[in-house]
Amino acid sequence: MTAPGQFWMRWRVRLSYPVALAAYFLALPSPRSLAIGGGISLLGILLRGWAAGHLRKHEQLSMSGPYEFTRNPLYLGSLLLAAGCLLAGRSWLAAALFALYFLLFYPAVMRREESELRARYGAAFDGYARRVPLFFPLPGRSVASAARFSWDRYRRNREYQAAFGFLVGIALLGLRIYWQWPWS
Repeated sequence: MTAPGQFWMRWRVRLSYPVALAAYFLALPSPRSLAIGGGISLLGILLRGWAAGHLRKHEQLSMSGPYEFTRNPLYLGSLLLAAGCLLAGRSWLAAALFALYFLLFYPAVMRREESELRARYGAAFDGYARRVPLFFPLPGRSVASAARFSWDRYRRNREYQAAFGFLVGIALLGLRIYWQWPWS
């Protein structure tokens, strides 16, 4: 039997693919929406990449780079990435489907990860959590850190896969501009 938190971790990834496919099939992009949405998605990819270059999974509590401003920069980057793609696709139904997916899974996943970090790092995590917001950065709320971005960490965390996925997604949405489905 799996722990209750495992359900959210496992199904978050498994259901992301059908949600993404549905959003793609519902998409009706235009050149303008693709440019604007692509720009927002690019910000998400850059934030995720910055976070991956600072993430020391299971080694130490990450508090540098974007982790100085939000405890979940990877998820915030994912939200920007998806929001940009949804804006590019111009489908309210796809946006509603994604919002349901995000709200169903991500709060539970963040709570589970918070529990794991608290168990692993104790008082250090509690102090960090008091100073840095869970998700949306707030002005004046950060932790100063001298750690630098590491391309080696970026590669070890395999964030290049998200960047590749972003490029493929934008290219496929670009194709949808010229190749509309018969029912579109």
